[in-house]
Amino acid sequence: MTKLSVNINKFATLRNSRGGNNPDLIKTTLDAQSFGADGITVHPRPDERHIRFQDVYDIKKIITTEFNIEGNCREQKFIDLVLRVKPDQVTLVPDALNQITSNHGWDTMLYKDYLKEMVAIFKAAGIRVSLFVDPVIAMVEAAADTGTDRVELYTEAYAKEYITDKERAIAPYIDSALRAKELGMGLNAGHDLDLQNLKWFARHITGLNEVSIGHALICDALYLGFENSIQLYKRQLH
Repeated sequence: MTKLSVNINKFATLRNSRGGNNPDLIKTTLDAQSFGADGITVHPRPDERHIRFQDVYDIKKIITTEFNIEGNCREQKFIDLVLRVKPDQVTLVPDALNQITSNHGWDTMLYKDYLKEMVAIFKAAGIRVSLFVDPVIAMVEAAADTGTDRVELYTEAYAKEYITDKERAIAPYIDSALRAKELGMGLNAGHDLDLQNLKWFARHITGLNEVSIGHALICDALYLGFENSIQLYKRQLH
């Protein structure tokens, strides 16, 4: 069964916009778990404009589901954070400094040697590693050469094309997923998945271990409630 990891960055954005501690990220984490989330995802960035590094330490103390930390391993501060916290999974993304959101996967061919080094560092600490990649067979194959445990397919292109041609939208993801499984890697997915397109994606992707969803789920929670939104998303995965 595909797991739902809830990205809580947007709760931190709301908190930071006003100062203080409302909403409280510890309560957010505990509530998400009790509402059925299979995991919690955070993506601390260098400017701490949403998730702060201290939040990651605080969440680690109380989390009982899977903990996934996303970030750019080209930042030493991020590497140090992950190695100290030791989450269940680290997802490595190629974000540039001050990037608003992740908008492309790693060029795993160009950065293969570098990623191999980074993957080895985290795996040696007992942390499962996932690389953020585009749905391109060559990138999936090169990712396997790094020793990564999983790849996370970047799904923005799927979400955009789903509106006009869902068969064409899903095709490269089906091929990439099958190749990842042939190469012995686990499979995650994330970015712009929502209540409209998630079921079609999950139904057609073989061996999908986990989806990480934040922005769309939190937007839905404004109208539908946080607990109800988590349950609705989980229902799409079943």
